[in-house]
Amino acid sequence: MRIVIALGGNAMTGPDGSASVDAQQGAIASAAGPIADLVAAGHDVLLTHGNGPQVGNLLLKNELAAAVVPPVPLDWCGAQTQATIGMSMMNALETALAARGVARRTAALVSRTLVDASDPAFHQPTKPIGRHLSEEEARVLIDHGQDFVEVKGKGWRRVVPSPRPVECLDAPAADALLALGYVVVCSGGGGIPTVRRDDGTLAGVEAVIDKDSTAVIVAEHIGADALVIATDVDHAVTDWGSDHEAPIGEVTAARMRQIAHEQDFAEGSMGPKVEAVTSFAERTGGVGIITSLTQLLPAVEGRVGTRVRPD
Repeated sequence: MRIVIALGGNAMTGPDGSASVDAQQGAIASAAGPIADLVAAGHDVLLTHGNGPQVGNLLLKNELAAAVVPPVPLDWCGAQTQATIGMSMMNALETALAARGVARRTAALVSRTLVDASDPAFHQPTKPIGRHLSEEEARVLIDHGQDFVEVKGKGWRRVVPSPRPVECLDAPAADALLALGYVVVCSGGGGIPTVRRDDGTLAGVEAVIDKDSTAVIVAEHIGADALVIATDVDHAVTDWGSDHEAPIGEVTAARMRQIAHEQDFAEGSMGPKVEAVTSFAERTGGVGIITSLTQLLPAVEGRVGTRVRPD
């Protein structure tokens, strides 16, 4: 099978949320094992990932140095974190594959995601990023053209557009590398947000793209048989946190749409994951899976996880 795996950015930090170099490399090394197991079982794998904690570190550096050095724009932050995480993943995956006697190479793409320059999100930035600042700290960044809103009792926080992804511009390169036998890391952080100018040229923009939505587009572009959203639970559940909590196993896309309507999954948590796997099943005829990182192979084999199949 050709499989796309979407890892959350927090899967690349320490158990306590630490984003130190050692903590990130340790977490990536732990993630590499289950991914290598899939490759060893004969599957072709494209890996995408979040980058929230890593971009957060860069934003903090922007804030601390804003009076001295112009802040790095978000598209640059995305590119930098893609390269750093991609390099770390390549090293960890090649080590894990070698330990399993698998002679497969890895490749990481600094990759762009096309968004529509006329997307309404650009006219009303709402996605909060970074930490809360004092008004004085925020004013320096506002003078650099950034948007901030005041959060009562907490301070000022930056908001940016979150436009809908339209196309993975570098999917053809990922497809070619997969065909050559590479394990590919692509579209980290939802991809570098990019618009097409009136003259046809491309340019990065200040925005954040939902990584799970981009994973669906990437999986569709490369003809994936399965999209796996790797999270910290073995499966999605109904009535979460109640005495009636129950796992969601294998369901049709239509049934999952019904469950999502009834359950109102959290927008910042399970909601986007459920939408991604359901949309993938509807659009491609493949299987969308939600499971934990440690259960990747059993979930692909149908033994665990929430599995959404076409109607």
